Amino acid sequence: MAESKCVAVIGAGISGLACAYSLQQMGVPVTLFEAEERAGGLIGTTARDGFLFESGPQSFQATEPILGLIRELGIENELCTADPKAPRFVLRHGRLQKIPMSPQAVLTSSLLGVGARWKVASEAFRRTKPPSEEETVANFVRRKFGHEILEYLVAPFVSGVYAGDPEKLSLRAAFPSLEEWEREHGSIVRGAMKSRQAKATGPPSLCSFRPGVGALTHAIVQKLGDNIRLRTRVNALRCGSPASDACGRFEVHAVQDGRAETFVAQAVVMATPAYTASNLVKPVSAAIARTLSGISYAGVAVVAAGYYAPQIALPLQGFGVLLPRSEGLHTLGTVWNSSLFPGRAPEGTFAITSFIGGVTAPEIMEKSDEEIATLVQNDVARILEITGPPMASAVWKHPKALPQYNLGHGHIVQAIRDAKSEHPGIFFCGNYLEGPSLGKCIENGFNTAAAVQDFLHAPR
Repeated sequence: MAESKCVAVIGAGISGLACAYSLQQMGVPVTLFEAEERAGGLIGTTARDGFLFESGPQSFQATEPILGLIRELGIENELCTADPKAPRFVLRHGRLQKIPMSPQAVLTSSLLGVGARWKVASEAFRRTKPPSEEETVANFVRRKFGHEILEYLVAPFVSGVYAGDPEKLSLRAAFPSLEEWEREHGSIVRGAMKSRQAKATGPPSLCSFRPGVGALTHAIVQKLGDNIRLRTRVNALRCGSPASDACGRFEVHAVQDGRAETFVAQAVVMATPAYTASNLVKPVSAAIARTLSGISYAGVAVVAAGYYAPQIALPLQGFGVLLPRSEGLHTLGTVWNSSLFPGRAPEGTFAITSFIGGVTAPEIMEKSDEEIATLVQNDVARILEITGPPMASAVWKHPKALPQYNLGHGHIVQAIRDAKSEHPGIFFCGNYLEGPSLGKCIENGFNTAAAVQDFLHAPR
């Protein structure tokens, strides 16, 4: 028997959760479908042997939309903020080097050679123009700052954010502000300074919650109540008959615990990864399905570990360390969780989380959890001078973790928007549209909910 709900949101990652929650707050009848036993997607917090481990994002930036949501959910008392002065490190020639966080700091940094330091420090006094054609991140950095900056700062950063390849990643799609600043001001440094003056604030703080990042998704799930259906896999989406039901523009065919059900909806929000959305939307629009299938993903494994303090020779005070490929290691980077937030490790111990895989090492996803843990533990033992195995550990493999904002990605996103205008009532939100960060996903979810509400109230 069909159940009538005006909006169906498919996929309970953070984008879908934010969208469904916003619709609920607007008074729009909504059902959120999630195939797994829990909501949150890659976000997940696990307590193990006294440690608090994160299976996905380790923290998030405190943008105003996120802070507003946190206040609405009533969990602001659980919010904790990392020290904004916590240093970041990069490995060069086997040694940890502090990453300079300003043009002034670059001048005295031992990380870079004299030539590279001068290019960064003098950039504000030079004027350049971006090329007319779309540019990769790697080409942009070489053109503006040289290869050394690319190898030891930008490429490791790109691996940490996108698990991607700067030789393929589109500057316009992945870091649009940089292209805009150069186009409008002729300088990245001048553009950044102008932008900061306009906002009258510094960069957003790095945050989490005392119970872990999973506290955010848990709070949204609690607010949604019966409007979320877990263990419910949507396997087909079809056009319904609007004449037969005021809320029946689409039929959502799903299976929950082996029982098939059909839901009718006036609007459907695809909040799944692009490849899943492609399969679901194909019966409605083959053109949108083809476009969505053009978005590639990178696989990443997350390895969390807890150690006794005496096992680690180096003082872990800071955010963590990025590991350039040229250092000959498998690991992309390591976050020093217990240095950032309270409650991550028992007294006298440390908690760290490492990432491995990405576009440049897809073979990692074929290895077992034990093999991945061994590779990472050997790497971190070498760079942090750790003796002995961890006292607690966990491994999560995400074969398709992050969408790649490669050359042409902007055209793909625009094609999705153009094509869906021919199919009123279908909406898309997710980390492949506006950015992969938690904040961008939440904003995208809110904006999608607003668009859905406008659609429902528009005259037919």
